[in-house]
Amino acid sequence: MSDPVQGPGGDRRRGVPAATYRLQIHAGFPLEDAAEVAGYLADLGVTHAYSSPLLRSAEGSNHGYDTVDHAHIDETRGGRPGFDRFVAALHQHGLGLVLDLVPNHMGVDDPAAAPWWWDVLRHGRDSAHAAAFDIDWDFGGGKVRIPVLGSAEDVEKLEVVETPDGPELRYYDNRFPLAPGTGEGTPQEVHARQHYELVDWRRADSDLNYRRFFAINTLAGLRVEDPAIFDATHQLVLQLVREGAVDGLRIDHPDGLADPKGYLERLARLSDDRWTVVEKILEPGEDLPESWKAAGTTGYDALTEVDQVLVDPGGEPALTALDTELAGGAVDYQQLVHDCKREVTDGMLGSEVARLVRVIGELPGIDRAQQTEALAELLAWFPVYRSYLPDGREHLDATVAAVRERRPDLAAAVDALHPVLSQAGTEAATRFEQTSGPVMAKGVEDSAYYRWARFVALNEVGGDPARFGSTVEEFHAAQRRRVERYPRSMTTLSTHDTKRSEDVRARLAVLAELPTEWAQLVRQLLHRHPLADRSLAHLVWQNLVGAWPLSRERAHAYVEKAAREAGTSTTWTNPVQEFEEQLHALVDAAFDDEATHGAIEDVVARIAPFGWSNSLSQKLLQLTMPGVPDVYQGTELWDFSLVDPDNRRPVDYALRGKLLADLDRGEVPAVDETGAAKLLVVSRTLRARRDHPEWFAGYEPVEVTGSGAEHLIAFDRGGVVAVATRLPVKLAAEGWGDTALQLPNGAWRDLLTGERLVSDIAGVAADVLLTRLPVALLVRD
Repeated sequence: MSDPVQGPGGDRRRGVPAATYRLQIHAGFPLEDAAEVAGYLADLGVTHAYSSPLLRSAEGSNHGYDTVDHAHIDETRGGRPGFDRFVAALHQHGLGLVLDLVPNHMGVDDPAAAPWWWDVLRHGRDSAHAAAFDIDWDFGGGKVRIPVLGSAEDVEKLEVVETPDGPELRYYDNRFPLAPGTGEGTPQEVHARQHYELVDWRRADSDLNYRRFFAINTLAGLRVEDPAIFDATHQLVLQLVREGAVDGLRIDHPDGLADPKGYLERLARLSDDRWTVVEKILEPGEDLPESWKAAGTTGYDALTEVDQVLVDPGGEPALTALDTELAGGAVDYQQLVHDCKREVTDGMLGSEVARLVRVIGELPGIDRAQQTEALAELLAWFPVYRSYLPDGREHLDATVAAVRERRPDLAAAVDALHPVLSQAGTEAATRFEQTSGPVMAKGVEDSAYYRWARFVALNEVGGDPARFGSTVEEFHAAQRRRVERYPRSMTTLSTHDTKRSEDVRARLAVLAELPTEWAQLVRQLLHRHPLADRSLAHLVWQNLVGAWPLSRERAHAYVEKAAREAGTSTTWTNPVQEFEEQLHALVDAAFDDEATHGAIEDVVARIAPFGWSNSLSQKLLQLTMPGVPDVYQGTELWDFSLVDPDNRRPVDYALRGKLLADLDRGEVPAVDETGAAKLLVVSRTLRARRDHPEWFAGYEPVEVTGSGAEHLIAFDRGGVVAVATRLPVKLAAEGWGDTALQLPNGAWRDLLTGERLVSDIAGVAADVLLTRLPVALLVRD
């Protein structure tokens, strides 16, 4: 990876970004609109826009992760003309472009919109694109099974329809091609002669014969390990790289690939080693494989480090007691994760487990049922998203040992599976690796995180909710390691996939300092509005308080998604109407019941100022810690968003531009509901990174002394010193006292406020340094 190119005007497009700004491009915010904010992004201080996927995607997609054609820029997002205008606007303002790329899968919801998939359905194994998809033709009897029918009897509702392009098979609005010479007879007879079989959607859990992205039937896995498939799916993007339109790449879901290392090596070679990060979720303590040709991850690991250091570990006992009370017993989080993952292996990803069993074949002395159960247990206890054999072999070894201990009845089966799953590069080992990630994601992120409501601020992608807060020393140790190993990895606090925005988490972190007050309020709310699923009710109240004020519509949408993801009292596939009506009544009470509404207003008023302090601290930490910071669209002001699609709402760039102009006239805003203080922190820090990269080359903790030392995190990046407040509730009660920052003697200037200070033998007093803001960014004056 090359270093940023410096010079007059600072052309950094071809090098490592100083900072990125994530833009969600869709029909409501197309490339033409994105071009209009290029000047604002340059003023803000980033060096690169960071775009969501732009290749042609499924009709109506608002995210772009369902690419249907890799040869075109999506027309609803502006097409190639819009893309060219966007890039021209970026270049006009000295900005580069990082593009999100989706190599693992293709959208197949509408086969007619996906040329490759349409051809495979039309010609079957003889299709020129048959090798592009990961299909087990033999298991389907030579057909692709498509789970689209409402029931098996719905095959009687099929129709053959004449179109200008020839006859098609139709099921309501679903269109399917006909193989040459198969159009005679009843629709059912025609269907029987095709290279696909339309089946009851419920069979997807057990009988599907193509690899998917997670459990999404409309996203079919691609075999980019085949050089020809790689070349065909990357031709346009690599052309844009060569032309200088794309300067960096973000790779979506590398865990789904058969050979992530090989993929990244080929991509680096063909992209001339452009800066590339991977959407890899690392479990705490896990490292990215050293052999990967990537600058690092998209930043969930950094998010966890920042979040944890701002959470008070002292709140754990009271919140654990409340959770135990509401759940009817102590929650064993590791067992909960296991059980959620088993629901996944036995349910929505049953087809993937069954295919793994078919690939492995017979094991001497082990029947099919034992083999299936042993595989499911290995997947359920696997501690990380996946291994990358031969790297990560220790995870498999440890999991085998754990299953043998917990399930002695499966010892023979796991012993037989162990050598099979350890052989790097074999189909069995690769498919196990490709399956463990989806099991983890669906079992943990989309299930356990919604079931365990002890303290939802920690229920975030890449985190460990069982760990309640960390120390300043642990944060420093993590950053020293980061600057040594991954100085060019991305850092983030909010993404399109986070369960709640950074500012919601920052506000909720305050509850760890007020656990007894919070527990009393929750008991009152549950008494006033009882819900059978008390843990889910606790999750709802936390999120409502964290995002308040929010519209009734947003609140209802969130709780319905949360309840169905949890799957404890209602589900996506079998909604329980009576329970969901009670849940929605609880939400309505937050708006309509005078006492409840007042209680929420009161607690938010109590914790919001402390939440603002946490927000400014976590933002400064993320923007100054080692790595390449990303700002998710709109989060330069307060942004109290919940899980998608709530976090993809329109951003008011006119407001942000006006506020930034006010700041540039020398205004130092108050820390209040406007969020201008956050914009100040973001813009001043990003500009420092852009204009003085030499200030951010190292990492050394700065000593803090005095009675309030635990409330400060301070470090020197090699020219600039970041100072952030933590645990603001306790600080407000006790004050700074004699707390001081031990800076080298001399004059210093705060880039945020412009104030000048002098450090002497006693250092710089914290109460003097942090009079106006809870954070500071200091340089030698």
